[in-house]
Amino acid sequence: MLGSTHGTLTTDSRRARVIACGEQRPGPAVHGRADSPDGAADGADVDVSGRPLSAAVPDLARLFRPESVAVIGASDTEGRPNTGITRQLLDWAGRVGARVHPVHPTRPSVFGVPCHARVADLPEPVDLAVLLVADPLPVVEELAEAKVRFAVAFASGFAETGAAGAEAQERLAEAVRRSGLRLLGPNTNLNAFERFREDLDGPAIALITQSGHQGRPVFALQELGIRLSHWAPTGNEADLETADFVSWFAERPEVGAIACYVEGLKDGRAFLLAADRAARRGVPVVAVKVGRTEAGARTAASHTGKLTGADEVVDAAMRQYGVIRVDGLDELQDTAALLARARAPLADGVAVCSISGGTGAHVADLAAGHGLRLPRLSAEKQAELHQWIPGYLDVANPVDTGGHPVGDARGRRIIDAILADPQVGVLICPVTGPFPPLSDRLVRDLVEAAEETDKLVCVVWGSPVGTEPAYREVLLGSSRVATFRTVGNCLGAVRAWLDHHRFADGYRSPFDEAPRTPSPSFRKAEALMRPGQQLSEHGAKQLLRAYGIRVPREQLVTSAAAAVRAAGQVGYPVVMKASGARIAHKTELGLVKIGLTSASQVRDAYRELTDIARYEGVPLDGVLVCQMVEQGVEMVVGVTHDELFGPTVTVGLGGVLVEVLRDAAVRVPPFGEEQARDMLAELRGRALLDGVRGRPPADLDALVEVVLRVQRMALELGGRIAELDVNPLLVLPRGQGAVALDALVVCR
Repeated sequence: MLGSTHGTLTTDSRRARVIACGEQRPGPAVHGRADSPDGAADGADVDVSGRPLSAAVPDLARLFRPESVAVIGASDTEGRPNTGITRQLLDWAGRVGARVHPVHPTRPSVFGVPCHARVADLPEPVDLAVLLVADPLPVVEELAEAKVRFAVAFASGFAETGAAGAEAQERLAEAVRRSGLRLLGPNTNLNAFERFREDLDGPAIALITQSGHQGRPVFALQELGIRLSHWAPTGNEADLETADFVSWFAERPEVGAIACYVEGLKDGRAFLLAADRAARRGVPVVAVKVGRTEAGARTAASHTGKLTGADEVVDAAMRQYGVIRVDGLDELQDTAALLARARAPLADGVAVCSISGGTGAHVADLAAGHGLRLPRLSAEKQAELHQWIPGYLDVANPVDTGGHPVGDARGRRIIDAILADPQVGVLICPVTGPFPPLSDRLVRDLVEAAEETDKLVCVVWGSPVGTEPAYREVLLGSSRVATFRTVGNCLGAVRAWLDHHRFADGYRSPFDEAPRTPSPSFRKAEALMRPGQQLSEHGAKQLLRAYGIRVPREQLVTSAAAAVRAAGQVGYPVVMKASGARIAHKTELGLVKIGLTSASQVRDAYRELTDIARYEGVPLDGVLVCQMVEQGVEMVVGVTHDELFGPTVTVGLGGVLVEVLRDAAVRVPPFGEEQARDMLAELRGRALLDGVRGRPPADLDALVEVVLRVQRMALELGGRIAELDVNPLLVLPRGQGAVALDALVVCR
C-alpha cells in the first residue's frame, strides 16, 4: 500500500487541480503556436494551446436573400448547361425579389435581361455573384475590385480530384482570403436556390450538405408539411464551411433544428465552436457523418478532398457538444423533423399503446433496446384503463387495447388517461397496417389529443402503401403529431429528443473555463522534452510528477550495489525495470521483474536485466527500483494527436491486454469533470471500477483527477507530444488514490 505522503485529491478536486497544476483564473487573451503556450501575443481569444475559444459568425443573410445578383457566364442558348442554370437563377431571383445582372463578354442580353461585358460594368454593388465559368480564380479577383460580398462557384476539378486539384483549390482559397468576399464552393450546386414552400409555418429545419443529392430526402419533408428555411450545399469548402452555416443557422429565430450531411470536416476546432454555439442556444444539430468504415472514409476523402478524421474521435467530439449523429438519411429527416417541432419533454417516461399485444410487446422490447424508459403504470391507472379495456388484457405498459375500444368513444378516453399520467412524457402508438374504420377513428383521436396536450404523441404508420386518407390527410395534416413510417426511426428520434433536452438543460460551455495561461507545471515539463525522441520511463514519470500525477516511490540506479541500497530505501517487495528511451514493451522483452523480496534477488535481477538489454541491443539509462503497488484496477490514460481535432485524451481498461480489449473512451480538450465522468460511464468494463466479486470499489475521484491532469498536459504540451500513455494506471480502492505504474512519452 502506498504511503500517505503521496496524498490524493478527493475532498475538493477543483481546488486541488488549481493548486497542483498552478492553474490561474482566465487572464488577458493570448495567442501563440500550438506548441508554445508561452509564445503569446495579445489580442486573440485563445486557450493555452493557441487554439481559438470563439469564432466570428459570418452574416450570411445576403447570400440567401440578396438584393442584387450577378450571373457570370450567363447563357440563353438552348442545349447549353449554363442556360438551364441561368433560367433557374432568374426564377429564383424573381421569388426572392432580387435584381439580376447577367455578365457575358459577347451577349447583349440573356432571356431579355440586358447583359454586361465585364464585372467592372455592373451598374450597382452586387450582393451575390454566381460563377458559371470553368476557372473561377480570375473572376474572384475581379469581384474583389467590385466589392461583391458573396460568390458561388459551381466548377469542379479541385481538391476532389487529387493533388493537382488541391493545389488549384488552395490558390482559389488564397485569392478569396485576399479579396474580402465569401465563397460557397467550388464543386457545389443549385440547392441554395431551390423553390422553398412559403405556406408552411412553425419551426424550420436548416439543411447543410456537402453532397447535394444527399439532402433530397430532408428537402422533401416540405411535402409532408414540415418547413425548411435554408439549404447550404457547401461543396469543397474552399472558404465557407459547415461550421460557418451551423453558427449562423443557430442564431436564426425561425430555425428549430439543423440537419447536416457531412463527408469531411475542414477544421475540427471551428466545427466544435459552431456546435458549442448551437448548444448554448439549445438548437439541436443532427448529422450524418460519412467515414465510419475505411471504405467510407476513403470515398469521402476522394469526393471532398478533406480530412475525414479518426471516426471514434469524430463520434466523441460530436457527443461532447450535443450533435446527434445518425447513420441513414431516413434517420436524418425523421430525427431533425421531431427535434425541430416537438416541445420540451415534461417527463421522460414512454408509454406504448397498441391494438395488439404482440405489437406492443415488440415495440416495448425495441424501446428498451434504444435506452428508453417504459414506466409501469400504477394500479390505479390500470384500473382506470380497464373501465374501457377488457380486464384480461395487459395495460401496465405497453397498453393493449384489444382493438375494438379504439373504434368508438373509448379510444379517446384511453389516450387521455395515458397522457394524464405524470410519469408519461411520450405516447407512441404503432399502427402496423390500416384497418378502417377503426384506424381512421384512432388517428383522429390521436390528432385531437395531441392538439390539447403539451406531451409528445408519436404515431408509427406501418403501411407500405402510404396513400391511405388516415395517413395522408389526417396524420400529415397535423403539426402536433409526430408521424413515422418505421418503429426504429421513431424510437431513435424520441431517444435523440430526450437526450438533446437533457444535454441542453445542463450544458455549460467548456470553452468558457478553458485555461488561457500556462501553469507552473508547464515550465517544469519544458526541461524534460526531447524533440523527436521517446522519453525513458524515468523521464516520462518525471513529466507526470510535474503535473501532480502520482507515481510509485522509485530510484534510478546504475549498479547492482546501488539497486540493493535503493530497494532498502523504497521498501520490499520491489519491482525492477530496465529504463531507456528506446524501450517500448518491457514485459515482452523480459525487462521487468516483480515481487523481489531480498537483496540477493535484487542483485540477480539487476544483472539479468542488463544482460537482456545488452543482448537485445537496447541502450539503458539505468534500472528503476520501484515500490510494488497492488490491489487496484489497471487503467490506461493517454494523449494522441488527431489530424482533425489535435490532441485528444483517452481513458480505458489498461494493462498488457489494452490493445486486445480495446475498451476506451475519448474526448477532445477542453472538457470538464462531468465529461471525464461520462468517459468512464461509456466503458464496457465500467463495473470493474464499482467493485466485482468482493473487490472494493475503485477511487473514481482519483481516476477523474488523473484524466483532467492529463488533459492539462494535452492542452499545454499537445504540440510537443506525439503520444503519451500512462499504462497501467492503478486505481486503488476508494479514498486511496491512483498511481501511474508505467508511462510512455514520445516527443514530436
